[in-house]
Amino acid sequence: METTHDSFPDSALPVERPPAAVAASASGTPTRASLPAKGSCWYCEKPLDSVRRFCGKPCADSFDEEAEFTR
Repeated sequence: METTHDSFPDSALPVERPPAAVAASASGTPTRASLPAKGSCWYCEKPLDSVRRFCGKPCADSFDEEAEFTR
């Protein structure tokens, strides 16, 4: 039986990426973080500043849902 200390990964080892991130990068589907800011919402095209990618959470969630559906 292993001790509790042995069951946790060593901090020097690389951490595995979550399955969703691996699937998104493998399928070529863009993730929210990989999208460049373009001055408008990536979902509804509402004008934005040069930092934000979506005008709000509903558009960001809809973008993710549509990306998942079109995979």
